[in-house]
Amino acid sequence: MSPMIKLPLTVECALLGFLRERPVHAYEMHQQMQQAEALGLVWHLKQSQLYALLTKLEDAGYIAADLEPQANRPPRKMLSLTEQGQVFFDQWRSTPVEHGRDFRIEFLAKLYFARQAGSGAVAQLLATQREACLGWLGALRDQSAALDEGSFEWLVVRFRIGQIEATLVWLDTCSSALAPAALC
Repeated sequence: MSPMIKLPLTVECALLGFLRERPVHAYEMHQQMQQAEALGLVWHLKQSQLYALLTKLEDAGYIAADLEPQANRPPRKMLSLTEQGQVFFDQWRSTPVEHGRDFRIEFLAKLYFARQAGSGAVAQLLATQREACLGWLGALRDQSAALDEGSFEWLVVRFRIGQIEATLVWLDTCSSALAPAALC
């Protein structure tokens, strides 16, 4: 990939997920995002931001727009996922986050859409994320062992170790709670 290409933000990737099942218009997408049982628990996106992000996704070729006539009103713009957008979304959804700090928003968005895709997608995401976390944990433990105990740097690394350990416990909780029998 060229260094000049800017990758979409997490929220942009998540927006693609709202177009998987059927075309929708931007306002309907905004309403879906605000629902507490949806991503409204994870973030809040202003309607003006949504429109700007959708324009970027359309310009990038991830979504397409068609005008739908309405009686006594201007036509509305219906958005749909392109094949390129579907491939990009599926890759994003199944790839573990790269940093512990990305759990609060990005991983939760991926988990939200993985649940919609079924137990196989959930199990795959949780397993690959767990593997990534174990890699981070090993590297942090090695780093900690090389530091002077009690130094500020050691304390920071120990804090990060604690976060990753807690994340692993939470991933195990997710695996148990979202096992195929629990999803039925």
